[in-house]
Amino acid sequence: MVEILITNDDSYEAQGLLELKKALLELENTHVTIVAPSTEKSACAHSLTLTKPLRFIKVDDDFFKLDDATPSDCVYLALHALYNKKPDIIISGINHGANLGEDITYSGTCGACMEGVLQGVKSIAFSQFYKNNSLNELGFDLARKIVKIVVKKVIDNEFSLPQRQFLNVNIPSVPKSDFKGFCVVPAGNRKYGTDAVLNRNPRGVEYFWLGNAQLDFISQDTKSDLSEINSGFATITPIKLDLTAYESLEILKRSFNG
Repeated sequence: MVEILITNDDSYEAQGLLELKKALLELENTHVTIVAPSTEKSACAHSLTLTKPLRFIKVDDDFFKLDDATPSDCVYLALHALYNKKPDIIISGINHGANLGEDITYSGTCGACMEGVLQGVKSIAFSQFYKNNSLNELGFDLARKIVKIVVKKVIDNEFSLPQRQFLNVNIPSVPKSDFKGFCVVPAGNRKYGTDAVLNRNPRGVEYFWLGNAQLDFISQDTKSDLSEINSGFATITPIKLDLTAYESLEILKRSFNG
């Protein structure tokens, strides 16, 4: 029996999470346990809750929400409290929206996988890119298909990821008939700015809602997740947790050792 732990950052009620469970149970010989945040935790990255206690709340058999927790909390505590033996694989998603380029560093979806590989468990993040109302119009049919293909390859050990690396998979916003296949690419470079909407409460006190950045990317010589997601491909990017800028080590050594 293949033991699978799944979580997300869109909360335990998110459709993408339920579609992920459905896809995984269609694979042979799998057992799925869900531990997900009780509320949406988008853009919480790889954060853990250290300032207050956390509580499991049973939703159904093998299905728990973790009260006001992050996706990383869900992985950390599930491995500590629910398993005597670690699961075979951790899967995070299916996120409502893409996690492309440097957005990976913001992503709670990817943060769960970071925690998973730190704990020595193979991990995959799945995210569904959408435009306008495409998430409602197209649903998760293509996403479920892609989940089953990718997860089966990992379960069957068709390839081996090094320690502390996970797969970041983004699914294009196209119907199954227009899906062009898989494209293994590096993470691209987003264009970043700041955007926030200013409002006032009934007492005249100003407050801000952070705005949504546009999916613009910096043109590169090579293909990337950002360029290929708009071409109808599902992008697969191996992500490692070692953030060292090795290309700068020698320059810094010469500067500080000189």
